[in-house]
Amino acid sequence: MLGFVAVAVVAALGFAAINFSAVKRLDTGTALMGELAGAIQEGADAFIRHEYKIIFSIAVFIMVALMVIVSWYTGVAFLLGAAMSASAGWIGMKIATIANVRVSNRARETFDVGSTLKVAFQGGSVMGLSVAGFSILGLGLVYLVFGVFLGQAHSDNLVIITNWLGVNFIPFTMTVSGYALGCSVIAMFDRVGGGIYTKAADMGADLVGKTEAHIPEDDPRNPATIADNVGDNVGDVAGLGADLLESYVGAIISSIVLAAYMFYTVSDAAVSISAELVTKLVSYPMLFAAIGVLASVVGISTLILKKPSDNPHRELNVATWTSAILTLVGTGAVTWWFFQGLNVSAAGFGLGWVSPWLAAVLGIVSGILIGQLAEYFTSYDYNPTKKISEASRQGYALNITQGLAVGMKSVFYPILVLAAAVIGANAIAGLYGVAMAAIGMLSFVAATVSVDTYGPIADNAGGISEMSKLDPRVREITDKLDSVGNTTAAIGKGFAIGSAALAALSLFASYLYSQAGPHNTQGQFILVLDMVNTLTLAGGLVGAALPFLFSGILIEAVAKAARKMVDEVRRQFREDPKILTGESRPDYRLCIEISSAGSLKEMKTPALIAVLTPVVSGFVFGPEFVGGLLIGTTLSAIMMALFTANSGGAWDNAKKYIEEGHHGGKGSEAHSAGVVGDTVGDPLKDTVGPSLDILIKIMAVVSLITVSIFQKYNLLDWLF
Repeated sequence: MLGFVAVAVVAALGFAAINFSAVKRLDTGTALMGELAGAIQEGADAFIRHEYKIIFSIAVFIMVALMVIVSWYTGVAFLLGAAMSASAGWIGMKIATIANVRVSNRARETFDVGSTLKVAFQGGSVMGLSVAGFSILGLGLVYLVFGVFLGQAHSDNLVIITNWLGVNFIPFTMTVSGYALGCSVIAMFDRVGGGIYTKAADMGADLVGKTEAHIPEDDPRNPATIADNVGDNVGDVAGLGADLLESYVGAIISSIVLAAYMFYTVSDAAVSISAELVTKLVSYPMLFAAIGVLASVVGISTLILKKPSDNPHRELNVATWTSAILTLVGTGAVTWWFFQGLNVSAAGFGLGWVSPWLAAVLGIVSGILIGQLAEYFTSYDYNPTKKISEASRQGYALNITQGLAVGMKSVFYPILVLAAAVIGANAIAGLYGVAMAAIGMLSFVAATVSVDTYGPIADNAGGISEMSKLDPRVREITDKLDSVGNTTAAIGKGFAIGSAALAALSLFASYLYSQAGPHNTQGQFILVLDMVNTLTLAGGLVGAALPFLFSGILIEAVAKAARKMVDEVRRQFREDPKILTGESRPDYRLCIEISSAGSLKEMKTPALIAVLTPVVSGFVFGPEFVGGLLIGTTLSAIMMALFTANSGGAWDNAKKYIEEGHHGGKGSEAHSAGVVGDTVGDPLKDTVGPSLDILIKIMAVVSLITVSIFQKYNLLDWLF
């Protein structure tokens, strides 16, 4: 299995390196284009270096705490996960700041949508391939260093694995959970820090530039433009990459941990399940993921190794669908080979060897449906977004009202799909099937992240084109790519949110199983949660309220930094009127510093809430309260994440629909209302929504790691 994983890692990271080099060799265009791109790159590099210094100082503290409270190997795995996530984010940000100007120049030289799309997607593929490659590289190292052969059950009920020398038994579930926590913590900081940075700059640039000064988007006269373009890279690329890597790892880990707890906490007399089958059930998710990576390499190649057409939406769909179909076929064949000759029905798989594969297929199908629903509610090709544009003709308030309505209505239908997926996957392969459905959703993550990342690169290219005063046709090309990118980003968020819900359910089941004794029959829990129980109910209430507190803190942080940005842009326009006439150059540096300072200062509190809430709650109130907390947080956060992601995406594309000439076009009253709606949606879709799915997985993993301690030692039991 590890050999196959190694092939997938080499293929992904090797292809990423080839694409990185190919994009870097392209021409950067005029001297002014190179100068502007250099300023964006310098700002992004400075921010991410400073951000990573802060993150790793906190990560080291968490690692030491895990080593002291849990085990040394959990702490080491945590640091490894943090390193993998940070590496993927940094590489993705680096290629984005290299590719942006080259996309702009390709459009300038060719005026061809297909050729420009190829460069943008090739740059985005580096991020996608890095996310997939680094995530399974780290997991492969955990398997290799900490053990590859399942051993025996330990007295404290944790699954034990021998290391590669066959000695030093260690609890494997704690190790992989530590790895997942490392990925999640970095993703939280990247998403929150990058999200605050990019949205503060974006809001400041739009509110003053578009609605007050009435100058175009990305106009070089606007002091916030460089900060806005820097934000696209640190938030929408580095943050997105770390987010999807965390979702991918969380899905894989949830199935590994659940299989370990479910089948190693059963009596041999009660359930006849062989050690070989348990070993394969724990290894199968990694094998499935590796096949998805190889399929994605082929799918990505279908766009890069040819001259794409002028229909970017179709070309991106072909790459994604090719990856998905090859994943389905490949995993089906390997599943048959992997489980042949084993009595898989002993694990509760009524359909035999095909059960876990069918559950994963169900996850893929439900992920596609959720993505299509996200596209319906956010793309201006459909009525919901068009209605927001039309409402903008009657002013700001009706734009906001219609956008809220669209966002709220958009929550119900994906939830129906998720509910059906949970019921179906459980019927096929039990809770293990639910975990495999989460993996299915993200099995071709390299392709989906490549598609997602191309959008911010195209957006940046449009900014450089505007600031460089290139032919208006260049901006038309980049705007077309960017518009498709907004829709694909909404689809990607749908996949991330859906997989988070399924993974969180699996981790929650592991949380319950982790307290089962070694002689319990399959399906029996030591911890049975009763929602009438006051502790569980109280935990559920607090958990349901937590995403609202978390979201409010994030929105306030964006607003606080955006206010400073607005004041600075106004000050420069007021004190130097020659900026608006083009005779003076604005001070871009101050705006970059405002966004950087605001995001770095405000990103710590949300991350600490996610990590500390289950720990403090557990040591004070015990496992029943934490169980309710996890239920409440998961349900509330999934709803909030869908609402914020879809409403923000719809507001953004409603503005773009107006800018294409509808309802008065740019400069009209409808356009001003659209800009305000887009600004309201900015922190929702790019800061709050993506952070909420990380919140629920961090809380679930932290609870799983620490429950063995706080179930024995908590203040409530000590007092009563």
